[in-house]
Order: sequence, then structure tokens, then C-alpha cells
Amino acid sequence: MPNAPDTPDSSDSDFDWEALRAEAVAAMRHAYAPYSGYSVGVAGRVDDGRVVSGCNVENAAYGVALCAECGMVSQLHLTGGGKLTHVVCVDGAGAVIMPCGRCRQLLSENSGPGMLMWTVSGIKRMDEVLPDAFGPDDLA
Repeated sequence: MPNAPDTPDSSDSDFDWEALRAEAVAAMRHAYAPYSGYSVGVAGRVDDGRVVSGCNVENAAYGVALCAECGMVSQLHLTGGGKLTHVVCVDGAGAVIMPCGRCRQLLSENSGPGMLMWTVSGIKRMDEVLPDAFGPDDLA
């Protein structure tokens, strides 16, 4: 997997990606990862300006572990809802990582139009991170 660019490149040049990454690193420090040793933190900006974050929480029954993105989306709804506009996910060393497929689906459903994500290959729109996503319109 290629390393993430040290500084994001984006047409959204006024956004402070490094501050959001710092929030993700702070969240990662609270991760509970005694089995894999792989801590993850995530932070997102909400359309009303709030920042929400989450960390992974493992469980001895591996399948019931919680991804960092689950915690962040839970905090999003707990603190007033809204839509995510910017997201970054980091590993235990603070390096930018790409969320797994399940988490991309979760982020897609909770993102606003044009949500941006700092990925291992730079800043991408959510529809580039998860093209042709399944969503609420598919249930109509």
C-alpha cells in the first residue's frame, strides 16, 4: 500500500487537514486493540462545523469489534446529526489509512454531497472512494 502524501492536495485549500488529522491521532490514542495491536482513529468535520471522532474497540469475539468509523458516526448522531464534509483516518503511527469497505459504506450514508476524504492517494470525494454506493434511494 502506498504511503499517504505528507500534505493533502485539494481544491479545498482553505480546509485545515492537519488539524483534522491531529484530532484523528488524539482519538487513536484511546483505541482498545489488545488482540491485533492495530489502533485506528478517525475524525470528521460536520456540515455545522463540529468535529466528531472515533477509535476502534476490539473484542475477544473478533466479529463484534467496533471500527473507529462506527464510533465517529455514533458520535455524529449523538451530538446532533448532520452530514460529514471532511474525514481522515489514521493508524497507530498517525499515518493516513483507507477505511475498509464496510466503513466506506457507513461513511457514504453519513456524508454530505461532495464529502472529501484524505486517503493514501490524496484527497478524494466520497463517490470516488466508494463509487456506485448502495444507499437509501436503492430501498425505494
